[in-house]
Amino acid sequence: MEKKSYLDIEQFNVDVVTSDFVPTLDFINVKADAVVKAKIGTTSDMIAAAAQNFLGWKTKDIADSVRDVLEGNLREIIGKMDLKAMVNDRQQFAEQVQDNAAPDLAKMGLQIIAFTVQSFKDDSDAIRNLGIDNIVTIQKDAANAKAKAEREMAEVKAAQQQAANEAQVASDLEIAQKQNDLAIRKAELKKQSDVEQARADAAYDIEQQNQRKEIERTTAEAEIVKQTKQAEVKEREVSVKEQELNATVRKQAEADKYAAQQKAEAQLIERQRQADAELYEAQKNAEKQKAEAEAARYAAEQEAAGVAAKGEAEASAIQARLNAEAEGLSKKADAMKKYGEAAIVQMLVEALPEVAKNVAAPLANVDTITMYGEGNGAQMVGDIMTTMNKVSEGMGLNIPELLQATLTGRAAGNAIGQELTDTKTTPTPTGNLAN
Repeated sequence: MEKKSYLDIEQFNVDVVTSDFVPTLDFINVKADAVVKAKIGTTSDMIAAAAQNFLGWKTKDIADSVRDVLEGNLREIIGKMDLKAMVNDRQQFAEQVQDNAAPDLAKMGLQIIAFTVQSFKDDSDAIRNLGIDNIVTIQKDAANAKAKAEREMAEVKAAQQQAANEAQVASDLEIAQKQNDLAIRKAELKKQSDVEQARADAAYDIEQQNQRKEIERTTAEAEIVKQTKQAEVKEREVSVKEQELNATVRKQAEADKYAAQQKAEAQLIERQRQADAELYEAQKNAEKQKAEAEAARYAAEQEAAGVAAKGEAEASAIQARLNAEAEGLSKKADAMKKYGEAAIVQMLVEALPEVAKNVAAPLANVDTITMYGEGNGAQMVGDIMTTMNKVSEGMGLNIPELLQATLTGRAAGNAIGQELTDTKTTPTPTGNLAN
């Protein structure tokens, strides 16, 4: 079987505090608070000793184990020193404790890295009284120093004040002398200034008079020059205005003339263009009519030549037929004239039913008509006929005459129809002339 154990050689802290008051060399009870930094030594002997004592221990457990040893050493050193020495020289106290505790810790395989005293505390305010004594001493020394400094400062101030007074008196005397000299110099300068001012005023008045005369002369000359210039300007303005009017009127006249010429030329060109167009159109129409006439003439000539060639043998028969047709056509024209009037009358008569329909149209909007008594139906028809007669009379028509004209026109039409039938039965030669 094998077993492995560890030995931690890292540095650790040990808080060392005396559990009760320890009397010093001068019999003052004191408690001390310190911090020790320690670790397991790295030499073979120390590692062997530490392994024998602390193998497998944690650093916290090692610190707890050695705290009693360190406290004992701390109490031992406190008993060997007086209070003032410990308080005033903590470094010497810490070194004595470290030197005293080092052999005991070395036996356990530990070494002290540092020993630091945190604080001292006593049960009779001795430490505070030591501070008071020091404070009083310091205050007395400070008071003596302050008094000496104030005395020296007063002496310095007195000397400075005396020197300042002497300097002030000398300065005031010098200032008074300077002011006296300045007043005398000002009076002399004022006298010279007044003389010079009087001379300057006289010269100024003389110069002012001369300047006024010169100004008046220059002003008069300038006024003359101004009036002359104004006259020249007026003449130039009149000349310019005259030239402007001449130029304006002439230019306007020329412009109007040019515009009238251009307008006349434009109108002439337009009329010429229109006349040319009309002439061209007339020429085209004439040429068209001429061509149509030539074509008709040529067609007639060709047709006449054909007819002549074809019907020379029938000329006599055609002449006879034409004479008969001419007489028949004359009668036909008279009959057609009469028939035309009758036809017009017939159209008017045929329109009468439509007139009657429109006259009776309002009655179609009536749902029911109730009549009482005998003969009322005939009366309503008579009213409708009366309305139609009024309409026809308003149009200038007489229905009885129209009926008579219609009957007469039909008789004449029958007669004309019979005559036309007789005419159609007469043999006629073929050709354009017969048509």
